[in-house]
Amino acid sequence: MTRSGISAVIPVKALDQAKERLSPVLAPALRRRLAFAMLEDVLEALCGARGLEGLLVVTADPVAASLAARYGARLLKEGAEAGHTAAVAAAARLLIGEGWEGMAALPGDIPLLGTSEIASLLAAHDRAPAFTIVPSHDEKGSNAVLLSPPDAVPLRFGEDSFIPHLRAAEDRGIAPRVLRLPNIALDIDGPADLARFLESEKKTRARSLLAEFGMLQAGAVSGGPIGGVAA
Repeated sequence: MTRSGISAVIPVKALDQAKERLSPVLAPALRRRLAFAMLEDVLEALCGARGLEGLLVVTADPVAASLAARYGARLLKEGAEAGHTAAVAAAARLLIGEGWEGMAALPGDIPLLGTSEIASLLAAHDRAPAFTIVPSHDEKGSNAVLLSPPDAVPLRFGEDSFIPHLRAAEDRGIAPRVLRLPNIALDIDGPADLARFLESEKKTRARSLLAEFGMLQAGAVSGGPIGGVAA
């Protein structure tokens, strides 16, 4: 099947293993529920965005897969259990084989993502070959990458992937375009990220969930772990 346009890609690890760095403040059951809520926030934003022609979720987790299917996403298991980089690489291979023009890879833990940020990402992107990137708030990670074609730049995600991705693009003769979008830059990995997220008053499923457990109260993030009731 030949397709065109840009497809979004979200790699999702097993929800039972998600957000382990939040263990000092959140019990396992609440970490699973938070990962699920953040993923739904991201899926909703992507489905409401103009300019994306597809949505692909790479996961082997049945609960995440069921949620993604409810939002009309296609599912891919290849690479899902081998880490973020392998999952995105598997998605890129599939999209190249199908003839997609581009791929936008985003994580499932950026609950402040909105349609305006996606519009900004798409508007900044050049014609192929092109590479657009949004760094994490600490300027170390790569929280969103948009490539045309989907394999335009070799990707290797991690806590210090931002600068290496810029160099990888330059090695391919592509001038990378950098966007600093705070609502994409904030991924929820550790307690400090969680505290920063809770400072936002944007209505999200993730924030509503944490409010149920009193996490909006001053000092809540430094206590815990809370949320031990089974999901």
